[in-house]
Amino acid sequence: MSNLGDDNEGMKQVILTTDGACIGNPGPGGWAYVLRYGQHVAERGGREPEQTTNNRMELRAAIEGLKALKEACCVVLVTDSTYLMKGIEIWRHAWREGGWVIRRKNNKPIPNADLWKVLDELVEKHTVECKWVKGHSGNPDNERCDVLATLHASGRPTG
Repeated sequence: MSNLGDDNEGMKQVILTTDGACIGNPGPGGWAYVLRYGQHVAERGGREPEQTTNNRMELRAAIEGLKALKEACCVVLVTDSTYLMKGIEIWRHAWREGGWVIRRKNNKPIPNADLWKVLDELVEKHTVECKWVKGHSGNPDNERCDVLATLHASGRPTG
């Protein structure tokens, strides 16, 4: 496990692996997470049957995984989404400071601001370190999340 800092002594250290999937993008979507704490493993997933996007499902997976934590934890968030990773590590700070109304260079609003606000609040409750992994590269928990998210997106949430 990564060292998340000495000032977090006594906090539980967990690994949260997340993934999202979308059929059609936009289309029906699914999200999933695998949460590890010591020998304990929990996995969950869900579906949005209406038009959604892969990025929204990536965010939902992280939101639902962080919501599952009952206390402040040191979290290594493992993702294959650079969108999620950069949003947590870089972009959300400026968006929050700007009151979530900052417009990007092309004068379009912040995509998925509704979910970013929720994720920002959850991340602030924990000590979160993002770890990017290449999708479909053999990381067992990432592969499992991909399977679960895809099954949920397709309306077949078993596996």
